[in-house]
Amino acid sequence: QVQLVESGGGLVQPGGSLRLSCVGSGSTFRNMGWYRQAPGKARELLATLSNRGNINYGDFVKGRFTISGDIAKNTIHLQMNSLNSEDTAVYYCAGESIWFTQFWGQGTQVTVSS
Repeated sequence: QVQLVESGGGLVQPGGSLRLSCVGSGSTFRNMGWYRQAPGKARELLATLSNRGNINYGDFVKGRFTISGDIAKNTIHLQMNSLNSEDTAVYYCAGESIWFTQFWGQGTQVTVSS
């Protein structure tokens, strides 16, 4: 059974930082990444990391978020800085297997509020 487990979400004040982590099991992944979904909005790409070390960021990330990790160890992280209220959302880890199947984690809530 393939699982992706996120951790590191929570409540943070505006301007603060959080580091999310995701650990996968049950599959070998070609790439892993982070997405988020705010209430009433579509799920959007934040960043992906491939097993070749290629990194792709969503257009709006603008240097505030940094993805890192080791795909061979099924582990990725997302460092998020300068958070604001618009970053409040459920953050999801995703992994694409070597068979091109997409898997999703359960999500972790990030709330930016004073």
